[in-house]
Amino acid sequence: MSMNSEGRVTRPETAAAASQAPATFTGNRALMLEEGLIFERDDYARTGVDLPDPPRGAGRLGGLERSRPIGLPGLTEPEAVRHYTRLSRQNYAIDLGLFPLGSCTMKHNPRLNEKMARLPGFADIHPLAPVDTVQGALAVIDELAQWLITLTGMHAVAMSPKAGAHGELCGLLAIRAAHDAAGSDRSVILVPESAHGTNPATAAFCGYKVENIPATADGRVDLAALTARLGPDVAGVMITNPNTCGLFERDMKRISDAVHEAGGYVYCDGANFNAIVGRVRPGDLGVDAMHINLHKTFSTPHGGGGPGSGPVVLSQALAPYAPLPFVARQADGGFKLVEEETAGEDHPGSFGRMTAFHGQMGMFTRALTYILSHGADGLRQVSEDAVLNANYVLRSLDDLLDAPFGDSGPCMHEALFSDEGLAQGFTTLDIAKGLIDEGFHPMTMYFPLVVHGAMLIEPTETESKAALDQFIGALRSVAGRARAGDEALKAAPALAPRRRLDETAAARKPVLVWKDEALPQAAE
Repeated sequence: MSMNSEGRVTRPETAAAASQAPATFTGNRALMLEEGLIFERDDYARTGVDLPDPPRGAGRLGGLERSRPIGLPGLTEPEAVRHYTRLSRQNYAIDLGLFPLGSCTMKHNPRLNEKMARLPGFADIHPLAPVDTVQGALAVIDELAQWLITLTGMHAVAMSPKAGAHGELCGLLAIRAAHDAAGSDRSVILVPESAHGTNPATAAFCGYKVENIPATADGRVDLAALTARLGPDVAGVMITNPNTCGLFERDMKRISDAVHEAGGYVYCDGANFNAIVGRVRPGDLGVDAMHINLHKTFSTPHGGGGPGSGPVVLSQALAPYAPLPFVARQADGGFKLVEEETAGEDHPGSFGRMTAFHGQMGMFTRALTYILSHGADGLRQVSEDAVLNANYVLRSLDDLLDAPFGDSGPCMHEALFSDEGLAQGFTTLDIAKGLIDEGFHPMTMYFPLVVHGAMLIEPTETESKAALDQFIGALRSVAGRARAGDEALKAAPALAPRRRLDETAAARKPVLVWKDEALPQAAE
């Protein structure tokens, strides 16, 4: 190792040196191991376990018996373990380094949370267990619910929604139920340009007509345009605050007041609650419904399709329409579940059921553990540190990367950049691919749509200054190459297990399953 002119430690192997490395017989590059598909390994007649042939009995499939071998690869146990271990080494994970995905809050998950969720009384619980045998689990759900109500300044909470978009649907169904109860036939939901993309999709799915509200030059909702559009056909507004430009909506209370005066309701997308938890209560801003991604704000597993959890807090106006089931504390201190059989006496205005059961028990346990281990002061520090880290990233890069809203005041949880200033022919995609060679997962690209070539970065509160400095240095290096027109960057990544894909062809003609026409297929 040596020091460069900036005093940074440099390592002997550069990208150019790596590309000149000799080819190997195995395709491996030292500890970067080449790995094919499991279907490409060994042959189909082998197996890792020897079992006697089963005795033949009378067929029970009515002539639908398989006519050919099953067509699955045969691997021994060591071969199978090595295959998946080698694949795991090609994954990027929060346990390996900083995850800069904007609006996704990919932060460290404390192992204490995992330990609590794996306690037998929680991990082994069954949703159909008699209520009197799961009082501890119901107590966890109730305590978490009380924390969420307190942190948001709201009146009630629906715990059963399974994720953010599911929570959006829950909130809109409550809004629709409230209008139906009042005999109001409203058909329009207003969605600002700076809202999350799932918002208009959810509104349309719920049967509403969606109309966009433009943003101002500083990246916030155009209050004048919003108020001008309000009328007797508007059921409500779906707003993201902090928004997807990483900015707090300063006019939130004025927006809420205007919508309420016009007879509508305010839905707030709470995906970015990590930026304001402990600092701002959405209920004080006039919000009527907001989902909370437990798998973001309260550090439960995120990504991979789940498991997620998206409880929805509700204002006093919408609380009577909350979905079933929900946990209720009884006079003796015990808990019961209010379901369809008792809803008539306990909750007659409910719009119905969101899920088969009661929500994600593992997520509830993790989230409550996170909350209790931080306390009220710790949760406040979470948002303060997340905002501090995002602003550190913003101001460490805005001399090299264009920050379209850099003059709009401090950002919140995420920093937003554009592709303006890159050399001719270079794009955000080139920077993202270059970051892979630097050992980082790319940031969120091309979102929000209001910024051309957007690069959205959310460092969260769990990253140290040293980790942030390393990421900033890597991004400065790649961005500098893109501004200088370094043609080698267009071939990035050069150091990853696979080169750059033809993403257009992959999107238009995806190959989603392995299929060899010469071999029997497992699905036959």
